[in-house]
Amino acid sequence: MIKPQHHEIVVIGAGICGATIANELIYRGKSVCIVDAAGSPATACSSHAYAIAHPHIGRGSPRLLRLTRIAFLLAEVRWGMVWNQHGIFQPTKKDRIFDRVEISNYLYSLDLDESIAKPLDAQEAKSICGIKQSGVWLPRGASLSLSDASNILLQDHERLTCLWNTKITKLKETNGKWHLLGSSNEEILSANKVVVAIAMDSKALLSTIGIRLPLKPVRGQLSIFSIKEDDPWAKKLPRVGISGDGYCLPAQQLEDGSYRWSVGSSFDEGEDDLGSRDGSDAFNREQAQGLVDFFEGDTNSLIKAGDFVGVRCVAGDRLPIIGTLTQRPGIFLATALGSRGILWSALAAKLIAAQVLDDDFALLARFGFAADLLAALAPARFFAGALAAPGALASNSKPIFPSGPKAK
Repeated sequence: MIKPQHHEIVVIGAGICGATIANELIYRGKSVCIVDAAGSPATACSSHAYAIAHPHIGRGSPRLLRLTRIAFLLAEVRWGMVWNQHGIFQPTKKDRIFDRVEISNYLYSLDLDESIAKPLDAQEAKSICGIKQSGVWLPRGASLSLSDASNILLQDHERLTCLWNTKITKLKETNGKWHLLGSSNEEILSANKVVVAIAMDSKALLSTIGIRLPLKPVRGQLSIFSIKEDDPWAKKLPRVGISGDGYCLPAQQLEDGSYRWSVGSSFDEGEDDLGSRDGSDAFNREQAQGLVDFFEGDTNSLIKAGDFVGVRCVAGDRLPIIGTLTQRPGIFLATALGSRGILWSALAAKLIAAQVLDDDFALLARFGFAADLLAALAPARFFAGALAAPGALASNSKPIFPSGPKAK
């Protein structure tokens, strides 16, 4: 009988998050084994080739605003090799009057200078973005292929071991060592430290060690439309990405003169069906009208040319779950990235590496990463007290933070 492999660090999941964490640990001089149920990296939601990245500037949670700024700065550096910087425009909400001074002061309060976020009136936006609407211009906003990024990160390396077509269904701890078991309860490998980065599958896996995570799926469908060169829509198509009620990428003109335009995405909470839906395309056509303020446009002119369907994983409070599982020493989580996989993966790589290697968080501190932000991401925020017994369950009720003020 072959003795199962033992590794100091195992990362479960070879999507964008697991790949980024593994790459960071290798960069820090550690040997890493990454294991995935598929035969190659980025086969699930991370197969997305049309993801966008920009800091959140809405009127959301103060922690979310601070976290996305830090994550965006880290992502810019992390994804330089595939960072398609075309800029992102966020239009003013229809029920709000554009006030340049008010918006400038608000952006300044978020520590966003004009190189990251700048208010534009409708004429300025028309000149820069091709969209005659007021709003905020995010010139460093970008899009990228999560699949391409993941594959680059997991290129052959002497300190990287990859186990493909290997599904881990159970964790078991004995004498300070973690055993990773397969569907037949057979031990596949063991590790001193395990990083769980498998989105919704984290919920079932962590339940085998008495941890219940408040995760749920959200199905999303992005539609790829074809528009004829002489159609009225052609004059409304943006030169940049737009993020508002939905999002879109810049339109691409093809050799035959027609345009290709990616618009999304539907938000089907609690659903995990990966099949394409005509209803989702219809929803995205309506989104398209709002994004470019062309409500009189004939949606029948947006001809379906393709789509992408993915299932996001979200937590109850919509923040990612990133950090050490203090109740189960040696287990680290990176899940619930939702629709911000580009940003949260870059942040997770730094945070998880710092915790795995017992760092002092000096790098993250320089980016403004404070103790309350660490608490806002920590798995422990969902636990009603410490888990004293192996069979205890985490609370799925209102989050409780171990330190720092409660999130608003």
